[in-house]
Amino acid sequence: MGTAQTVDGRPSSDLTARARIRDAAIECFARDGFEASFRSIATRVDVSPGLITHHFGSKATLRAECDAEVLRQYRLVKADAITRPSAHLLEALAAPGLSGTLLVYILRAIHAGGQPAREFLDHLMADVRGVMADAVASGLVRPSRDEEARLRHLTYQTMGALLVEFVTSPGLTPDEFVAALHAGTRESVLPTLELFSEGLLTSTDMLDDYLTYRGRHPADEAPPGETERAARPT
Repeated sequence: MGTAQTVDGRPSSDLTARARIRDAAIECFARDGFEASFRSIATRVDVSPGLITHHFGSKATLRAECDAEVLRQYRLVKADAITRPSAHLLEALAAPGLSGTLLVYILRAIHAGGQPAREFLDHLMADVRGVMADAVASGLVRPSRDEEARLRHLTYQTMGALLVEFVTSPGLTPDEFVAALHAGTRESVLPTLELFSEGLLTSTDMLDDYLTYRGRHPADEAPPGETERAARPT
């Protein structure tokens, strides 16, 4: 019999009871959604529902700790992609780089919508912000005229594409979903690298015209993040 593992591969025996409950909750939320009960989480980690209540008090508190742990692990994966870009890519082609549990948890957290989803995305972008800054500083990524807008665009683009795959693949377990994504990876790697490395347009004419327009009409340009905040319901 193998040793039970946590969502990031550590032996579960290395964790405190609170951490084992948190990791079991991450797995249940990824598999069943955030409607998963304390009872189902307790069954998975072999404790009583009362112990979960003792440690966390409410599902909102439990989910907040799950969010923080998932984001921490996601940040480590993105940091590795910056530190070892080609090696990370080739390894990801050979095997999924992010566990099914973590990826599906992230997608469920965003797909759930509302204020919790907005806060989760804000935290995700806050974590990736430092990774992107390191990528620019290392020379891997070109600087942007508006780093914040680019970060937001890339985050929404990436998560939006994954959400399309997620909502059109019902009934798959987290590991099955990631396996299906991995099977189609080769179709997306080339166009993605072409777009990121060589661009899409054959000239800078449209960019130059836009920058000229923006210079003439500065009032049309809201401060970074202001447009997004204005669009949110109060």
